[in-house]
Amino acid sequence: MDFVFVLSAVVEAEPRILGMDARVVQEAFFQVLNVGGLAAILAFLLYRPVRKVLQKRTERIQGQLTQAEEELAKATELKQKYEKLMESAEHEREEILAQARKTAADSSRRFLDDAKKEADTIRERAAQNVEMEWERAENDMRTAIIDVSAVMAEKFVSLAINKETHDRLFDETMSDLEGVTWRD
Repeated sequence: MDFVFVLSAVVEAEPRILGMDARVVQEAFFQVLNVGGLAAILAFLLYRPVRKVLQKRTERIQGQLTQAEEELAKATELKQKYEKLMESAEHEREEILAQARKTAADSSRRFLDDAKKEADTIRERAAQNVEMEWERAENDMRTAIIDVSAVMAEKFVSLAINKETHDRLFDETMSDLEGVTWRD
């Protein structure tokens, strides 16, 4: 039928700019009506399902965003806990090092104090030993001097004193000693 219309338009050869006759207007009207009806039918049939699909997609994306925010919050919380643990570990390390330094200083101080005490004890013992040796040497020297003096006196007396002088000196000494009391 379109072929007949085109043919009749060629045969009619009326000069028209747009060629608007009743039939073109009628066809345009029906085409607009068909497009509108098709759009209404498609809108009626597809609007709700497409809207539901879009709504589900929006909800899924929103859920993923919410989950991502929750995971980010958890990650941030874990990061803060980790930082606190690292800070507490650093603090604990500093405390341990300070305690170790203090213990080492105390041990060193105690070791030095013990060494000084031992050195003082050794010095005191050495001083006592020296003093005892000095006294022993002094006593030995006195004894030796007394022995030598006694030997010398004996030789001198034996040469210088005869029997009468000896008896007289002995009697004088005994009379002097009778009045003397002995001390303990």
